[in-house]
Amino acid sequence: MAHDFASVDLASIRAAAELIRPYVVRTPTLEIGRASEPLGLPVVGKLETLQHTGAFKARGAFHRMLRLTDHERAAGVVAASGGNHALAVAYAARHLGIEATVIMPSTAASASVNRARADGAQVVIVDTISEVFSRALEEVSAGKVMIHPFDDPDVVSGQGTLGLELYEDEPEITDVVASVGGGGMITGVAVALKSLNPAIRIWGVETEGADVMTQSLQAGHPVLLDAVTSIATTLGAPTVSALTLDGVRDLVEEIVVVSDVEAVRGIEAIAEFAKVITEPAAACTWSAAVRLKSRFSVDARVALVLCGGNASLDDIARWRSTH
Repeated sequence: MAHDFASVDLASIRAAAELIRPYVVRTPTLEIGRASEPLGLPVVGKLETLQHTGAFKARGAFHRMLRLTDHERAAGVVAASGGNHALAVAYAARHLGIEATVIMPSTAASASVNRARADGAQVVIVDTISEVFSRALEEVSAGKVMIHPFDDPDVVSGQGTLGLELYEDEPEITDVVASVGGGGMITGVAVALKSLNPAIRIWGVETEGADVMTQSLQAGHPVLLDAVTSIATTLGAPTVSALTLDGVRDLVEEIVVVSDVEAVRGIEAIAEFAKVITEPAAACTWSAAVRLKSRFSVDARVALVLCGGNASLDDIARWRSTH
């Protein structure tokens, strides 16, 4: 049976790593000693919080944009995003000399909007995440090239490069916990790691109110969320793609859905244990690992993909006071 993610393989991810190497940070994977105590297992964190623009998204954005034709570069690009993908496309476009328009929802953090503008992108704000995508398609109709956050094999292969680095640094890992928005990152990472060692288990995590992959798996096809109600707005894809749905269904053990309260507790735990500030979309990996504790073997070595850190101290203070 052919899979929609068949165009994403170890070769495509390795080629992406070569292409983007001059443009992205090779982020560290570090042991989080004290985080091992509640789990009773060694825990490492892949610190994509240190990536350009504070999240892994720079990988896929650079990979897709480095593969544009001269005609496509001249036409300019458009991105639809709740925040991190917009930041990545704006940053990559500035470095590659490409004009970018980014469409963002009104829920996007003001810091993200300001940062995208500072990188020279034209930022358009609309009310909802579903309107974000429809407005982006209008820009495509007008001639721009869509840099899709997850429905693009080049983007997914680019995100998968963090999996190569994780394995290179920590070949003994047995279980990897990664968050799921539209599913591009976990699909790329799962393809990379499963190709290198099929025994590694990949676990996904979503938050309540941003669980479109869980709902799509249950329905057997991509569904559309009416609204994203979780504080983890960077997980707030309105739908998934056939590519990522196939990838998650075939390569991911299970998706754990945690509450916003658990995500906030994860921010606190990772700050305390690892001295790293994470956004809810990354911190929920800690909460999921705690939930999964009984599923890990006694000799497991667990990796958390700390995918982004774009949360201000004001944001965190507000979440802690309300959750």
